[in-house]
Amino acid sequence: MAAREQRDQRRFGIGEWYGKLFTELTGDERKSYADLQQLPKKVRPDQPCPFQSAATNVVPRNKEGGVCTLRLYTRSRAGGEAGIVEGDDGDLRTVCPKRFEQDGTIYAWVGQVLLGCDMPQVVREVGFLSAVSAKGDPEEPSADVGRIDEVLIVPDVDPLRWCALEIQAAYFQGDAMSREYHAMREHSQSALPFPSGNRRPDYRSSGPKRLMPQLQTKVPSLRRWGKKMAVVVDRAFFAALAPMAEVSHVSNCDIAWFVVRYDENAGLVPDKVFLTTLEQAVEGITAGAPVSLEVLEERIRAKLAQLSPRP
Repeated sequence: MAAREQRDQRRFGIGEWYGKLFTELTGDERKSYADLQQLPKKVRPDQPCPFQSAATNVVPRNKEGGVCTLRLYTRSRAGGEAGIVEGDDGDLRTVCPKRFEQDGTIYAWVGQVLLGCDMPQVVREVGFLSAVSAKGDPEEPSADVGRIDEVLIVPDVDPLRWCALEIQAAYFQGDAMSREYHAMREHSQSALPFPSGNRRPDYRSSGPKRLMPQLQTKVPSLRRWGKKMAVVVDRAFFAALAPMAEVSHVSNCDIAWFVVRYDENAGLVPDKVFLTTLEQAVEGITAGAPVSLEVLEERIRAKLAQLSPRP
């Protein structure tokens, strides 16, 4: 027990806030950003996002909370100043998808690998599924019930040469960021504060519940058309997936995983490309193997035993 009590505390807190490394903000800057969160949205001043690039033709705008990434911090049980956990555990974890747009790096990278073009055009929210009436007839094309978030296109080429792009940040679960904002409004010391709330990136929701349905819906049609799906995630997200078999060449893949990492000085940096089929990707995202029938039934019996007897 004594050994456990001496272990350092670890908690996830803000990694980047309004595009700036949290570790480089002064106490006054942290307090200023926290004060913004108390203002009604209608009067809250916009904070430009430095990561949204001209490649997407998106005007920088304010994001609720302004948190771009999370990271894992540590401090001794005795208290004191927080520090970043060493090694890969201290990597920045993307929670805002706009973070991936820094300098248009991912668009040039994906375009070069899948299209042989490092300056592709980017179009957003292209209707992919049309609603079907009760009679089974397709409705008007404008009645889109599903969209491809981004399509990368080789400019000035006919017929069109393109690929689909899915960007996946991580949700987080646990205490809301409002706890951090409150703590920073109360204290403006220059020392790096240790996160006040308990939270963690929720890869189980981000992968199986969000990303996998998108791939299962879109990739079969893309595969029939001979088109590829690019998926951009950060290194921590990819590491949370189960091991996947990789195909040897881009011509044999359905999905190309573009994995990025973050450098303290350079920001977003391409890390690796990993090529899979849809089926291999689903196995990786589910990240689990079914238990035996015997084990499942033992668990069912245990649950039954916990139920109160009916009157």
